[in-house]
Parts: sequence; structure tokens; C-alpha cells
Amino acid sequence: MTAIIRGTLAALLLIAVGACSATYRNHGYVPNDEDLALLTVGVDTRETVATTVGRPTANGVLRDDAWYYVQSRRKNFAWRAPQTIERELVAISFTEGGTVENIERFGLERGRVVTLSRRITETSIRDFGFIQQLIRNFGRINVGETLAGDN
Repeated sequence: MTAIIRGTLAALLLIAVGACSATYRNHGYVPNDEDLALLTVGVDTRETVATTVGRPTANGVLRDDAWYYVQSRRKNFAWRAPQTIERELVAISFTEGGTVENIERFGLERGRVVTLSRRITETSIRDFGFIQQLIRNFGRINVGETLAGDN
């Protein structure tokens, strides 16, 4: 009789321990790097992106200038509130003509959004530091107009 009671208690203990294990939930879809490598910035269009990596779950709110692919993984443990442990977002932006302008991948690290990779078309605009901007603009100031405006 005690063997049956011990067996029942052991089974109940195993069930209780198993019920307290964490459960994970995956949600969404993000294309992998191999599929994104097939896209060419400045060449591919919305139609070719749709056939290569699929249509997104979300797009630009006010304008249809970007497609967003979002994937997240949540951990739920016993009575605690669910916790997002992984989140990844791929943003593909388009020009007004409908060609791919930019492909970016973002992640969630310690609760902060972090850029994981970025593919941008090259522009002729160069970045200048604060001091460089001051020196470049120094010759553009017309002292005569500035003094005449004070009268």
C-alpha cells in the first residue's frame, strides 16, 4: 500500500514540476539572409520582392513606401507575465518608382532596438563633423547684410 502511495506522490510531483516548465511561442516571419541576398537594391521591385521573400505582415502606415517583416519569440513561465526574449525586424523600403531603396535588419538587445545589418544605395552626400560644418559655412556669411539688417 505504501508503494502505491509513494508512486502516486512521485507521479504528482513530476506533473507539478512539468507544469512549471517554460513555454515558448514564436510569432511572425522574417526572411533569412540567403533570400535577402537575392534582392538587388535599386533594381528589384515590389513584385520581385514578393516572389523572392514573400509579402509582409505590415507595411508603411501613412504611405506604402516600406514593407516590414517581424518575428518574435516569447517566453511564458508559470504565473509570470510573458517576456519577449527575441525580436527581429526586416524593413525593405521602396522609392517612389517602386524599386528597392534600402534593406535593413533590426534586433532587440536588452530591450533596445539595434541595427543588425543595413544595405543602402550610395549617395553623393558626405558626412561632415560639427567643426567642419562651421568652417565650411564661415565664408558664406555676408557681414554687410547682417549689419544692414540691424538698423
